[in-house]
Amino acid sequence: MTVDIHKTGPEDTPPPPPAAGPEAIKAVPVRHYGRYVTAVIAIALFALIVYAFSQGKINWGAIPDYFFDDRIVEGVWKTLLLTVLSMTIGIVGGIVLAVMRLSKNPVTSSIAWFYIWFFRGTPVLVQLFVWFNLGLVFETINLGFYQDEWSDFMTPFLTALLGLGLNEAAYMAEICRAGLLSVDEGQTEASHALGMSQSKTLRRIVIPQAMRVIVPPTGNEVINMLKTTSLVAAVQFSELFRQAQNIGQTSGAPVEMYFLAAAWYLLMTSILSVGQYYLERHYARGSSRSLPPTPLQKIRSSVFSVRRPKGVSA
Repeated sequence: MTVDIHKTGPEDTPPPPPAAGPEAIKAVPVRHYGRYVTAVIAIALFALIVYAFSQGKINWGAIPDYFFDDRIVEGVWKTLLLTVLSMTIGIVGGIVLAVMRLSKNPVTSSIAWFYIWFFRGTPVLVQLFVWFNLGLVFETINLGFYQDEWSDFMTPFLTALLGLGLNEAAYMAEICRAGLLSVDEGQTEASHALGMSQSKTLRRIVIPQAMRVIVPPTGNEVINMLKTTSLVAAVQFSELFRQAQNIGQTSGAPVEMYFLAAAWYLLMTSILSVGQYYLERHYARGSSRSLPPTPLQKIRSSVFSVRRPKGVSA
């Protein structure tokens, strides 16, 4: 019997071919044709509007000529002053009304509800005309320490201030009430357990936490108040819109002055929007772990990333 000395063993067996790996996935992006179509339509409509205004009989040179006119600057100043004072009345009155509305006393709660219902349910322009024409009902005003003719007492500025401020208080009351209700009741109970009074609990515990909810809509109300001041032109108060109307009538360029007033409103509301952004960011520190970068920080990071040479880490 012979033995095959060339018999192969396990170590001589050729290795199996490597298993084929998964095929690379070829990702095909989704085509959003609707976006391209709507973008083209929007650009075309914008170009048509620009072309239409460029062909109109508009004296565009009158806008820069009167942009810093003394009457316009005075109107801007009165608009800002009226906005600040009206919002001050609205915020203070709104806080008082919100506390009254949340009170367990049915009388104060009912009075606050009626005030909010009335001033929110009637147009602000109607309220302005009511204040302006109360002289037809009351000939004089007598407060005990002050007595005067109603027409001398209710000036256009006071009419505008009362009409806007008291109306704003109704809206701010609901905003403040929503902010106060957003604070957990356990915070109030814990404060009372520590011996804090109701007023001190509101000032030290509830209101600081409620500001995160109150600030964003309040910023919107400030911007809206700035634009709403244009309504007081109807009661002869010479704010920005009224001054633009007067200049338009005397200069023969009424439409151009409306554009000028719109440009000033856009400028002022843009500045207020920036302030609102940073104010909201300030009060968001207690609820967000990391605050989003500001627009200036985004611009700075973009500029530095462009200037940084390749291969150099930050």
